[in-house]
Amino acid sequence: MLNRYARVFFTRVFTPIARWLLRSGVSPDVVTLVGTLGVCVGALAFYPLGQLFWGTVFISVFALTDLIDGTMARLSGRSSPWGAFLDSTMDRVGDGAIFGGLILYFTGRADRPLDAYLALLCLVLGFVTSYAKARAEGLGLRCEGGIAERADRLTAILATTGLCGLFLPLWVLTVVLVLLALASAVTVGQRVAMVHAQTRITG
Repeated sequence: MLNRYARVFFTRVFTPIARWLLRSGVSPDVVTLVGTLGVCVGALAFYPLGQLFWGTVFISVFALTDLIDGTMARLSGRSSPWGAFLDSTMDRVGDGAIFGGLILYFTGRADRPLDAYLALLCLVLGFVTSYAKARAEGLGLRCEGGIAERADRLTAILATTGLCGLFLPLWVLTVVLVLLALASAVTVGQRVAMVHAQTRITG
């Protein structure tokens, strides 16, 4: 849901930055890789140590490159299957690092095994959601939308984690993980139903 509203706004905000990077000779692929590296460092270096707020700040800064590289590709006319593949693949790496960092925190310093299982469940369901879309599109079918797309999932987990690092009790993060897992499961169901309906029509 956030994709439809926030992306337009942030694209306008980051267009001047994208133009400047292009004039400086930076390619969209470099921005994609640097952004992913920053997300991984923020998640795997800060979260396991319990630095939830600063880890989230670090991650959020680099996560914004996901909007900048796409804008750069469109402005330069370099949008290509390779760029789309790299961007999608690096998104999965970043998602894995974020939830992996939380799992390390929950199984280590925080000693909250239930939260670790919930974070793992969210990670798996998030990957299934993305895979369902990729697999369907590979078959020439439409598979998008749902109540918990990637932007929704990341916004929810990062915002809650950051606030828990400041003043919210950790049980709030537990609740959000439960809700996120449920919403992700519903999204998987929605996408499966969408593809099933199309195959019935075309088959």
